[in-house]
Amino acid sequence: MSLLSTVPFSVLDRSHVRRGEAGPAALRGTVELARRIEALGYHRFWVAEHHGVPGIAGSAPTVLAAAVAAATSTIRVGTGGVMLPNHRPFVVAEQFGVLESLFPGRIDMGLGRSVGFTDGVRAALGREKRDADDFAGQLAELLGYFTGGQEPGPRVRARPAEGLRVPAFVLATGKGARVAAGAGLPLVIAPVRGEEAMLRAIEEYRAGFRPSAWGERPHVVVSGTVAVAAGTEEARDLLLPEAWATAYSRTRGEFPPLVSARTVRETVMTERERALFEEAARGRTHGTADEVAAGLEKLLGRTGADEFLVTTSTYDRAALLDSYRRLAALLGRRGPGAV
Repeated sequence: MSLLSTVPFSVLDRSHVRRGEAGPAALRGTVELARRIEALGYHRFWVAEHHGVPGIAGSAPTVLAAAVAAATSTIRVGTGGVMLPNHRPFVVAEQFGVLESLFPGRIDMGLGRSVGFTDGVRAALGREKRDADDFAGQLAELLGYFTGGQEPGPRVRARPAEGLRVPAFVLATGKGARVAAGAGLPLVIAPVRGEEAMLRAIEEYRAGFRPSAWGERPHVVVSGTVAVAAGTEEARDLLLPEAWATAYSRTRGEFPPLVSARTVRETVMTERERALFEEAARGRTHGTADEVAAGLEKLLGRTGADEFLVTTSTYDRAALLDSYRRLAALLGRRGPGAV
């Protein structure tokens, strides 16, 4: 049996701003995309956390997740993720407790260990780089508010979180895989440093996994960009806007609004920009339905992934939705209200 027909596929949307539009339009676009993704039969829809980024409007993931959950009815909704070092675990527990109380059985708590990207953002958040060093401790405190098992304690009870079970996931950045294994939580991982590095981290996670009240066995969610179109070059065009924004950010220190693929092709790049651009465009699964099916089957086979989280972003919203529609058809998951 094909892995594509057995592995659940989900979507993460980062609320990218397009050139010429404002942040509110990007946020409304995320909510509308969630409705379409639900109709196509995907498993989860997650939103992200970025602060002070011109090209990304998603700065308050639990607030945005509430809007998404209110606009949908069956799909699981969550965060990919809340960056725990930016927040007090007590407040995060309260927020997810409220979400789970309002939308019972549909909320996921994806958690990362990144801290504000720039000195200015960290100062505004009241955080420093070293706040990411105790991610394991912050995670244990957060989970304790749900189980009532804080040590020492309980000092204070997070209401309405205590007693609720909101599935928690750890985003693997740096030491994330080891933290996830030690806490007995699912791992969300992407080939940021290459596929071989990802495979080593997954192996380490599975070997070190300790069963917990949150999970009896390892659970791996592989994330990545997937672009499906009628032709290979059309699919590659979907990758160009984010690849250029990534190259731009690495040379100018600021992630910009997305521009069209045509604008990217017409941009005169320096040698360094071109190298960063090509690097950002590599390692993505894209092409026709047959090409993408072959690529995904290989990746799922190598990783043994339990789920796949699609993180595709592009300038053309209609083309993005068409890619998700083609992928859903490829997976055999046409929802009852497919659009």
